[in-house]
Amino acid sequence: MAIEGRSETKKGGKIRLGMVGGGEGAFIGAVHRIASRIDDHYELVAGALSSTPEKARRSGEALGLAADRIYDDYEGMAKAEAKRPDGIEAVSIVTPNNAHAGPTYAFLKAGAHVICDKPLTVSLAEAKKMKAAVEKSGLVFALTHNYTGYPLVRRMREMVRAGELGEIRLVQAEYPQDWLTGPTETTGNKQAEWRVDPKRSGAGGSLGDIGTHAYNLADYVTGLELAELAADLTSFGAGRQLDDNGQIMLRYANGARGAIWASQVAPGNENGLRLRVYGTKGGLDWVQANPNYLMWSPYEKSTRIITRGGPDAGEAGARVTRIPPGHPEGYLEGFANIYSEVALAIKAARSGKKPPKGVHFPTIDDGVKGLAFVEAAVKSSKANGKWVKP
Repeated sequence: MAIEGRSETKKGGKIRLGMVGGGEGAFIGAVHRIASRIDDHYELVAGALSSTPEKARRSGEALGLAADRIYDDYEGMAKAEAKRPDGIEAVSIVTPNNAHAGPTYAFLKAGAHVICDKPLTVSLAEAKKMKAAVEKSGLVFALTHNYTGYPLVRRMREMVRAGELGEIRLVQAEYPQDWLTGPTETTGNKQAEWRVDPKRSGAGGSLGDIGTHAYNLADYVTGLELAELAADLTSFGAGRQLDDNGQIMLRYANGARGAIWASQVAPGNENGLRLRVYGTKGGLDWVQANPNYLMWSPYEKSTRIITRGGPDAGEAGARVTRIPPGHPEGYLEGFANIYSEVALAIKAARSGKKPPKGVHFPTIDDGVKGLAFVEAAVKSSKANGKWVKP
């Protein structure tokens, strides 16, 4: 889609990036900005960084944005940038969940590619509307399920697709944290405040925040179709309207069984994301806290360690590895891999081409699947753990 008044971008030039949300006091905005810079594909040139004009102005000035490209709201930003010959090509949306849809529609209409934080939005109905808008636009849309950017997660996917595990039987994903064990949302913690608010977070608390990461990771690696689930969601924190702990059983279409545990009230756990996948020929075990090592256990053989960048890292892992093994890569680099994959798709789109072979990232479809997972789990839990189809 052409943008009125916008000049052609030189092939190979940096992508002009805008940001909605992510101003002062916001954790994830800084992460997105760092991730976009690591491989030098993007230049942040504009932003509507807060819902408060004064705060948006301070945040933009702190980041060194030009005064005329610091906006009070995303609507004004989308319209103004679309008219500029040097307007943004892509926008990062890093707001609370309830404020993902509006900016997405506005910037797609303005002809900008969209990079959106997860989960996609607050309801499955809205997610489907967003998908229709993305498909109509023909633009690139990426959802930052950043753990799919880790080299050894991609190696896991590669091994499953190649049949090295045989037929998949068991999938175990977990993501425990402890930061909501106490009444964190009453202490002025901005991140906690919106995550426990159903108006801003949606129907899922820990389920939507980190449960969607665990579900997406299992889905990404195995490629299995989820047939139905049974969930037990609990709010342990006094007065909380949303779950802070979820335990979910999964049944897959091929007969495999799985389970997801997502908790924000498990003392001693920081970001304990872990995925285990077992098939008829062997099993894999990956832990996000030690992401440069993957445990591979062929059936009836000794367990082996696959290292990031090592001789068994595979083609999928090698193409998103920057430095030699022994030098750890982690959260920010995995996040950057998503941004860099998206950049390759955007740069290809400049010439009406497809991205290079092997380039992939979470899309609008992953966002829709995530909301279907959340709503099915909430429905199941309310029905005392009844099996529900997503």
